[in-house]
Amino acid sequence: MSYFRLLSLCSFLYLAVVGRYALASNLETWHAALPNTQMPTSLLKILQPSGKPAESKNLILRIGKKGLNLNNMLGSAFPTVGKDSYATHEKRIVVPDFTTFFLEQDLHSGKKMKLYFPKTTSQAKFLPRQVSDSIPFSTEKLPEILNHFSVKPESAEAKIMKETIEDCEEPSVKGEAKYCATSLQSLIDFSVSKLGKEVEVYTTEVEKEAKMDFVIGENGVKKIGERSVVCHKQNYVYAVFYCHQVHATRAYAVSLVAADGTKAKAVAVCHTDTRFWSAQLFAFQVLKVKPGTVPICHFLPNDNLVWVPK
Repeated sequence: MSYFRLLSLCSFLYLAVVGRYALASNLETWHAALPNTQMPTSLLKILQPSGKPAESKNLILRIGKKGLNLNNMLGSAFPTVGKDSYATHEKRIVVPDFTTFFLEQDLHSGKKMKLYFPKTTSQAKFLPRQVSDSIPFSTEKLPEILNHFSVKPESAEAKIMKETIEDCEEPSVKGEAKYCATSLQSLIDFSVSKLGKEVEVYTTEVEKEAKMDFVIGENGVKKIGERSVVCHKQNYVYAVFYCHQVHATRAYAVSLVAADGTKAKAVAVCHTDTRFWSAQLFAFQVLKVKPGTVPICHFLPNDNLVWVPK
């Protein structure tokens, strides 16, 4: 065996051991803080070690030719990946004929919806808290951050990282408590500080990437809470979640099935107070309603988390 092959093998084994240790440490952190709460599959996946070092370009959702709107996930059934700033975002890229926003009264058995559940492309993993806390996370320190992760300042990755940090630095809107969690421990701490330790955590789970007609199953709608913390996974070189507690919302767990048998367990969030949203927002145009008249609902992507009290 050549020296370089041996070195490569040793590096792989080292990363595997470190990865397993990090996974065990994160699982211990979760169970110590939330002994009665099951960890969602989507969260467990970003704790799993990959077994090899990841490059920054593979950790960030790339900007496509169609002008990817990071707050809109290509206009799919998920109108936002970042914060729920619907009142200020009016321009949307929308996939024709697909359900983006819908009314709360549409959440009933037998309701048909044409939905797009895209595959999660970001492979970003959580860093241990002591590591993430040692790395700057501010626009002021952006050059230092880019240098730390060997990201070129003029690259698409640098632009996305900058936008993520800027979103996190924006002041919270009225009625919102927000926080960007850069580790599993900080994610838990923020959510527990708002809801307590007796919580359930929900996420959208789909058997495969799907862009098709779905039907809400029999007894397929369950209200899971009127108090919640929603955490949106951001595009960054390591796992970062934009978490916020927004009042005047209701969260639902919705069971869906497609004609080919594909099943989805989706999380829907309905905003019950839209009085201060822009009347030009796409949601009001497609639903033909006015601000403040009826709750506006949308599904969440499969890498977002909804925390609710038990």
